[in-house]
Amino acid sequence: MPTGCFISTGRSLHQAIDRVKLAEALGYHSVFVTHIAGRESLTVLTAYALATERIRVGTGVVPIYTRTPATMAQTAATLDELSGGRLTLGLGVSHRSMVEGWHSQTIDDPVAEMREYVQIVRAILRGEDPPAGEKWSTSFRLSGLDPRPTLPILIAALSTAMLTLAGEIGDGVMLWLCNPDYIRDVVVPAARAGRERAGKSLEGFEIVATVPAALAGDRAPVDDAMRSELLTYCSLPFYRTMLECSGYAADIAAFDAARGERDAMRAAISDRFLETLTAIGDEPALRAGVRRYLDAGATLPCVGPIPKTDFEATLRAAGP
Repeated sequence: MPTGCFISTGRSLHQAIDRVKLAEALGYHSVFVTHIAGRESLTVLTAYALATERIRVGTGVVPIYTRTPATMAQTAATLDELSGGRLTLGLGVSHRSMVEGWHSQTIDDPVAEMREYVQIVRAILRGEDPPAGEKWSTSFRLSGLDPRPTLPILIAALSTAMLTLAGEIGDGVMLWLCNPDYIRDVVVPAARAGRERAGKSLEGFEIVATVPAALAGDRAPVDDAMRSELLTYCSLPFYRTMLECSGYAADIAAFDAARGERDAMRAAISDRFLETLTAIGDEPALRAGVRRYLDAGATLPCVGPIPKTDFEATLRAAGP
């Protein structure tokens, strides 16, 4: 089954590059990297691309407010050329706390601003004049570099509105914390509606879903580490709304009631949610967990690391 993976740099860029080489040797389709407060994602992908030959490299995702559409398109075109056409450009809105606090930008109308941004980036990559926008405006055109009209652009989405937009103007959607039930019941129908709006079918549309995974004999300590990892996301509005719509409103309510008490906040994240979201256990359990995402409609489930577990062993066990 087609499988990707997320490999972030953690404390060691060199170790991450070795893991990417391992993923390629194991036959993984794609490797994605997140964009947070550590190493810059597109620069990291440059290192990944130079160390490999076949595996696709992608951002999961770059916030659109971190650079202008012209800079994003120019960087993506350069990296796509450097990698031999292996780049997947994942774009996202991020969150107001980061956009405003880190980058002094504002999120005013996320769906409209994503539409405008993607249209400008895509026009530049095609070698066309970019359309005029309200949030962004540019006359930039690539020069001395061939256009990259087939470079896939994936849009990070949680809400129905953004999922529909991804279906309408994107080549795929990038998901995080969206469990198989949400993918089947919300993601696929919304993406299909967007594709129909654009006169297209879902054929060829990539649905990338991160699957937190760990090869482990004892699930309890892995769940404990996962609960700690999820605390931040339970405090972010976009994720909270999605989780409530996924059938975990009780988890969010318990989390809010425990505010300030870390152990109680962690306990609010239910076993049911973790069992639905993750793939944890021996090799058959890992593969079954990834398969659940495929069966729900994801086209490219991507195993992602869980803290305090052996991710290299997980890559080997869950690989294609």
